[in-house]
Amino acid sequence: MITVLTWMWDTRYSAAHVNALRRQVARHYARPHRFACVTNQPQGLDCETIPDREAFAGLTSPHGAQFSSCYRRLDMFAPDAAERYGERFICLDLDMIIVADVAPLWDRLEDCVLLRDPLYPTQVNGSMLLLSAGSRPRVWTEFDPARSPDVARARGFRGSDQAWLSHCLPSEPRWGPEDGVLSYRKHIIPRGGSLPAGARIVSFHGKQKPWDTSLPWVREAA
Repeated sequence: MITVLTWMWDTRYSAAHVNALRRQVARHYARPHRFACVTNQPQGLDCETIPDREAFAGLTSPHGAQFSSCYRRLDMFAPDAAERYGERFICLDLDMIIVADVAPLWDRLEDCVLLRDPLYPTQVNGSMLLLSAGSRPRVWTEFDPARSPDVARARGFRGSDQAWLSHCLPSEPRWGPEDGVLSYRKHIIPRGGSLPAGARIVSFHGKQKPWDTSLPWVREAA
C-alpha cells in the first residue's frame, strides 16, 4: 500500500492545510493508501503523523536566507526511509490542489518519478515525487551540507532540496503538463484562472497560494 506524505514545519502552513490535502487525496485517489504528515506540530491534524527528524533543518538555501529551505526532506532518501515512510510513497507539497483522478500519476511502476519544473525544465520541482524507499541512496549518502548546495547551484539548479535532486537524478522519468500536472503560474493564470481539459493536479509554487485565490475550482477542491 502506498503512503501519501506531506510535510509541515514552522508557521507558513497550518493543520487546516494538511487536513484539506488529506480530503483531496481521499476524494481523488481511490486506491488503498496511508496518508501521513511529517511534522513536530501535530495539533489539529486528523491524520497520522511521523516525527520530523529535522535533518539539515538549519541549513539555509544557497540563494539566501530569504528563500525557502527544504533540505530536511532529503530524509526520505535515508537508509531507514522504508521503516519511517513506507516501502513506496508519494510526497506532496501542501500548496498542491488535486482536481481529478491521480491514479494514472501515482500508479506508475518506476522506482522514482519526479516533477519537471515548469519554469526551469532542465531541473525538477520538489512539489511532488514518487519513490520506492532506498532506491536512490546517493541523494542521501553523497549529500554534504558544507559543499553540496553550492555544487548544485554551480550547475545552474535553483532551490534547496530540489536543486540537489536535479543534480543527483538527471535522468529519472518526470511528470509534466502532458500528464495533467500543471503550474498555476504558467498554465492557469494565462487562461484567466480556468482549468484546461485534462488537468489532474495544480502546483501553486511561488508566493501565491490556493487560499489566496477565490477561484471556484480551488474552493470546491479544498
